[in-house]
Amino acid sequence: MWKYHNPVAIQAGSGSLAQLPALLNGRRALLITFPEAAALGLEARIAQLLGPQLAGIENAVQPNPDVSWLAAMYERVWREHRDVDCIVAFGGGSVIDCAKAMLTRTPSGRFDELLAHLRDGDALSGAGAKTLIAVPTTAGTGSEVTPWATIWDADAGSKYSLHQSWTWPTAAIIDPQLMLSLPPGITLASGLDALSHALESIWNVNRNPVSSSLAAAAARSIVATLPDLMAHPHDLALRERMATAALQAGLAFSNTKTALAHSLSYDITLHHGVAHGIACSFSLPHVMALAFGNDDAVDALLLDIFDAADAQQAVAVLSAFLESLGVSTDPAHYGVAEAWDARVQRALQGPRGRNFIAALHS
Repeated sequence: MWKYHNPVAIQAGSGSLAQLPALLNGRRALLITFPEAAALGLEARIAQLLGPQLAGIENAVQPNPDVSWLAAMYERVWREHRDVDCIVAFGGGSVIDCAKAMLTRTPSGRFDELLAHLRDGDALSGAGAKTLIAVPTTAGTGSEVTPWATIWDADAGSKYSLHQSWTWPTAAIIDPQLMLSLPPGITLASGLDALSHALESIWNVNRNPVSSSLAAAAARSIVATLPDLMAHPHDLALRERMATAALQAGLAFSNTKTALAHSLSYDITLHHGVAHGIACSFSLPHVMALAFGNDDAVDALLLDIFDAADAQQAVAVLSAFLESLGVSTDPAHYGVAEAWDARVQRALQGPRGRNFIAALHS
């Protein structure tokens, strides 16, 4: 038996940002966005679109949301916007994850109660929680159609996952026009993040026929589209294809969660400063080699995606694809000095590593 569930209402396509006021349905909203949004004219565009429905703007989101600055934002949001019941997250994965951290109302309005949940599993109540509309400006995060938020604590050397029934966005708007100004580095990292979501959904113990179908379609499209997009970043049709593929990958891993490549990535991002999309994608050929031979259906799907006759050829095709985009598949390139096999064995014991199909046999 299997099931597939995703409650996010999706509006997608060029120009779909115009649907935001209708999705708010008369409610006022707090906008959470990234610092550059003002200079790009995006804050003004949202303000004009929403008019009096816009209750305020929080635009100090930094990459990889960290408790060191989330606390002040959280307490400001619940002090100044307690009665605003909807947040609009406008940006990449860090913005959407930050917004998810703002949704939960703690009894005191202080962040340390939320942090106690992240660190120790203290209970949280959904009473008074805000709702979320996610508007991604990158094609890759998947956070707009999942309930998870990755929260970092650099000082403690830790990474936490926030996940509650109310942290699912109620709606997502996928407008490729918003992605036309993305610089090459973010275009590449977000695109490879989406590829990792797709492949990690396939070699996953939680996969189902719907998630596998979405993931395979996403992976094929990303492999075919991303090189062309890097060469022609202002091509709206290519942006739309990547946005659709990233959405498909997000819908896939919203049901499976991620697996070994992501388990390997967190320490590399935390301790070596490697962008998440690169940290979780450079190891994909290594992980795919381990995935082969555990499930015939998974093997067949991977061979089809990479148009390969056998596992060795599929791994070679994926490696060549990454290298052609300037992404080294050598762990040492990212400062990983520890023996790779030992790091893999440790990652397999993590919550994401245990989702990997080969973990069943390790």
